[in-house]
Amino acid sequence: MRTRLALAGGLALLVVVGFLAGAALWGYLRFEAPGPATVETTVRIPQGLGVNTIGHQLADAGVIDSPRLFSLGVRLLSGGRPLQAGEYRFPAGVSSRQVMETMIEGRTVRRRLTVAEGLTTAEIMALLAEAEGLEGDLPPDSEWPDQGTLLPETYFYSWGDSRAALLERMAGAMDEALAELWLDRAPNLPLRTPREALTLASIVEKETGVASERPRVAAVFINRLNMGMPLQSDPTVIYAVTQGKEVLGRSLTRRDLANDHPYNTYMNPGLPPGPIAHPGRAAIEAVLNPMQTDELYFVADGNGGHAFAKTLAEHNRNVARWRALMRQ
Repeated sequence: MRTRLALAGGLALLVVVGFLAGAALWGYLRFEAPGPATVETTVRIPQGLGVNTIGHQLADAGVIDSPRLFSLGVRLLSGGRPLQAGEYRFPAGVSSRQVMETMIEGRTVRRRLTVAEGLTTAEIMALLAEAEGLEGDLPPDSEWPDQGTLLPETYFYSWGDSRAALLERMAGAMDEALAELWLDRAPNLPLRTPREALTLASIVEKETGVASERPRVAAVFINRLNMGMPLQSDPTVIYAVTQGKEVLGRSLTRRDLANDHPYNTYMNPGLPPGPIAHPGRAAIEAVLNPMQTDELYFVADGNGGHAFAKTLAEHNRNVARWRALMRQ
């Protein structure tokens, strides 16, 4: 009798063990199997959520089919590593294991914000304010960064990053770039400080949108500074009118050119008090290593570039050609 009971108990135990092993294998295979998503799916996981809540959010988005299985799989197979919050883009058919590994490693969506060369502080602040996924307020106008202190380039960020932190990255990038380029500057430039280089670079940035022209435009201004000639740059006059807070929206007038403002380089010799925009790295390089030329003038050529001249007579002919093109 006892033998029969022992055998029955043993068989029951084997059945239970077999059942549990089968259930474990079934669960493991489901955890490894392709999930229900038929299209790429983006899910945003806020900070502070537990594994169960994350599982339900993923299931609601159609990425996984079983929150309970996902939660159990994470607890058994994650090695104690936490799932990280953030914005994730999961491909169609992603398995629960792949979801877990993606979130453990924090492979979040990389968003990008491109800051074009020559933008003003007000324009960059508007970009930051409108950038999707960034959080937090920007500083008030009185605490905005000075013109020229932010480096234009493409910045990558993740959903939930702060606007203030991205602004700090822009400022740090400019500090680093300017320090590096200042060390490699050409000798005998009429630029005493890195800030003066930034000021001239911002003018060059506003004067031409043609990358190959920057060193040549910079050379014209360097030559003028060396000779004590006024820079006579229209963008500085525009800045005197707008303070970089808006687009002028009209042509400059004689009254604008005669305005005795510190940024009017028609009325004041030398550099203006500071940058008029945020120059890119190439513009800074151009003023610190300008083209070697005797040219003192340039004017638009009607084709997006400029016609350069060494003498006033030659310049006047270029101006006449440009005006004729404008009349046409």
